[in-house]
Parts: sequence; C-alpha cells; structure tokens
Amino acid sequence: MDTTVTAHGAHEAHDHPTGWRRFVYSTNHKDIGTMYLVFAITMGIVGASLSVVMRMELQSPGILIFTNPHMFNVFTTAHGLIMIFFMVMPAMIGGFGNWMVPLMIGSPDMAFPRMNNISFWLLPASITLLIISLFVEGEKGGNGVGAGWTIYAPLSTTGHPGMAVDFAILSLHFAGASSILGAINFITTIFNMRAPGMTLHKMPLFVWSILVTVFLLLLAMPVLAGAITMLLTDRNFGTKFFSPDGGGDPLLFQHLFWFFGHPEVYILILPGFGMISQVISTFSRKPVFGYLGMAYAMVAIGFIGFVVWAHHMYTVGMSTSTQAYFILATMVIAVPTGVKIFSWIATMWGGSIEFRAPMLWAIGFIFLFTVGGVTGVVLANAGVDRVLQDTYYVVAHFHYVLSLGAVFTIFAGWYYWFPKMTGYMYNETIAKAHFWITFIGVNLVFFPQHFLGLAGMPQPCKTIPRQNIVQPCSNGAGLQALAFRERGDL
Repeated sequence: MDTTVTAHGAHEAHDHPTGWRRFVYSTNHKDIGTMYLVFAITMGIVGASLSVVMRMELQSPGILIFTNPHMFNVFTTAHGLIMIFFMVMPAMIGGFGNWMVPLMIGSPDMAFPRMNNISFWLLPASITLLIISLFVEGEKGGNGVGAGWTIYAPLSTTGHPGMAVDFAILSLHFAGASSILGAINFITTIFNMRAPGMTLHKMPLFVWSILVTVFLLLLAMPVLAGAITMLLTDRNFGTKFFSPDGGGDPLLFQHLFWFFGHPEVYILILPGFGMISQVISTFSRKPVFGYLGMAYAMVAIGFIGFVVWAHHMYTVGMSTSTQAYFILATMVIAVPTGVKIFSWIATMWGGSIEFRAPMLWAIGFIFLFTVGGVTGVVLANAGVDRVLQDTYYVVAHFHYVLSLGAVFTIFAGWYYWFPKMTGYMYNETIAKAHFWITFIGVNLVFFPQHFLGLAGMPQPCKTIPRQNIVQPCSNGAGLQALAFRERGDL
C-alpha cells in the first residue's frame, strides 16, 4: 500500500495496479511513455514493411505484387500516414517526451495524468480505423485510400466514392485529438510544474524542443481537423468547399492542408533537435555551444514554419510576387537551422569526444539532415521547384530530413536513454553494427534518387486514365492541373 498527498494535503492510500491494469489504467508518465515507444516500434515495422513492398513493386512494375494500380497508391498513402502519425510523433513526443520532460524539469509527473492516458489510448483506436480503411471500398473496383498522405481533393472526394476516405478522416481526427490533448498537457506541465530554480533559461534543450513542438501541434492540428471535416461534409453532406461547381475551390484544401503540413514537418524534427543536443553535449563532455541561441533558434524555426506553407504549391498558378515571398521566407528558415548545425559542430570542437552508439547516430543525423536541408534550399526556388515538382528529387529531399533525419534522432535517443529507461545496458557492438548498416543502407537507397529526380523521373505512382484524368502521384502535380481545369484556368 502506498500513500500520496492529495490537493488538500490529506494522505490518501491507494494500490498500484499490476499486470495489464498497470498499463491500461496508467497515469504514470514513464509507463505511458513506454507504451508510446512500444506502439511506435510496432508501427515502424508495419510502415517499413509497406515501403519494402513498394520497392519490390517498382523493381518489376505490374508483375510481382500489384495487379491493381490503385493498390500501389494505397500502400504509398498508408506508408506516409503510418510513419508520420503513428511512428515518428508517438516515439518522439509521446515516448521520449513523456519519459524525460518531467524528470528534466523536476516534476513528479505530467500536469494531467488521466489526460495523458487518453492521449495514448486514442492512438490504437486511430490506427484501427486506418487499417479498416484499407479493407473497405475506396475508388470503384479497389479498396483503400489511394490519394497520397496529402489526401488532396477532388481525388479524395469524387475520386474515392467508397467509405475508405471517411474511415481515414475519422482516424486522423482521433490522432489529432490525441496530439492536441498531449500538447495541452506538456505546455501546462512545462510552464507550471518546474522545480524551484528551474527557470525557462535553465531547462535542458530537449525540454525546449518539446515546448516549441507542442505549441506547433496546438496551432496546426485544428487546421487539419477543419480541412478534413470540410472534406467529410463535401463527401457526405452535399457541401462544395472544394468543388468549383458549387463555388468552392480545390486549391483551398491545399492551402489548409499545407498550413498544417509544413509546421508538421517541424513537429517531426524539433524533438529530434533536442535529443541531438543532449547526446552531443554528453559525448563531447562539454555544455552545448550557444545554449540561448539554440533555444531561440527552435522558437524561430517554429514561428517561420507557419508562414512558408505555399512553397509546396508553386505549381498551382500563384502570382510572381506571392512566389517571391514564399521563396524568401523559405530561405530564411535555413538561418536558425544553420545556427543549430554549426552550434552542434562547435560543441564537438575541442571536446573529449567518445564515439559511442548514440553519438554515431547523432553525427550521422547532422550529415544526413544537412544534405536534406541543402536540397530543401534548392526546392525553395520556385523556378527550380516547378521542374522538380513530383519527381524523385522531392522524395529524396523529404526522406533525407525524415527517414534519414528524424529516424536517426529517434535511434540516438533510444540508445542514449535505453539504460535509464530499462536498467539494462545495450550491446555496444550490435548498436554500432545497427548504425553502420542503416547509415550505408539508407544512403544507397535515397541518394541516387536525387539523380533520378534531376533526370525527370516522377514520384512512384500508378497513373490510371479515368474520365480523361490522370490519377496523380502522392503530392499531386497532376491533381493541381485538374484543379485548374475544374476552375476554368485550363
């Protein structure tokens, strides 16, 4: 029997649940963080398996795996949604965030422990709905959502008459609710539950990174919720938000989606920045170089991340002056990112560096993220981007910052905190082998894609002539042309 002090100061006795109840009913930040990490590992295996099948299909198109081209698009869509919403975010924010933020600020737990519990349990419900969407009718003659992770209208409205997109929308609502509740919890915890003397300017950089990230979540997620709710009513209740024949505009969906989608990519990488700062400081045996600059660089990244969304939309026919603004704003975001890269290098400079597994992942991250960042600056230029839109160059760019950036930070954090979380030490030899196999493997997979994109190879998708419309790839340049046609611009 344990006793705790209630809000009124009285001692209240309660039993610690054991077995499955310990996790299902858990209000303990460490147990909830562990559940997030197990969930993320499971979904990572599923998402990676989907990508392996996609590569097998592209090895011999139409022969080995998919006879129905729509199913290939279903796999690309599921791969994107699972990796973003059910692997990277739960691992970084739910897993490491829950585990480490209370410990780092000297708090006994999160501010709202029961809300923390429901934040996690919304995710299994969400992924269940997404899996159901794979098995119900999507487009005519095929199951599942084949509209890409961006689910652009009108492909996700008139192009998918079955129930699959509706299940996916409901799934995203659940995942978004989970994120919003978690964000409220982290903001309240970090602002109100720091130990005496733990000022904002003394918090570890990982806590700073989570704080900026959850503000982005709180501001961006409701925009996605609004967009997919409008999509739902367009599909089922006769509204015409994205349909020109009723006064709507398919480009409205793109604006709403990317107003969420661009902050989302920083939501995926900012906690990783925080983890890398912790790892590099530890294994260089010195404090992080330029602590305040590092903290406010993340704040700047978070702010600028909200005003660059239409750089995903250079091909929609926006005015030259609008393009000029988005080019400039996108270039500017490279400045605080560069501050962070150079500060990590300065932290290592002159340090007593120990090349343990977490440090290898961190250095690997810096290299890969820098490559991804440089190609991002290339794509920021509208003239270049119009040529490279929906080619493999874009695939290479976002995989260098996500699967080769964010995922490397997750592994750095995993090996760094594994002994603290479990009480067991990992095997250094196996961990280093894991790093080198992954580092060489991902570069072999993704680096050549830059050259494919420059040669004009489109993103992997199956194009199907239907009603004189070509079904688009995952980002939808073909769909943008369709949007012009529906508006009367073509």
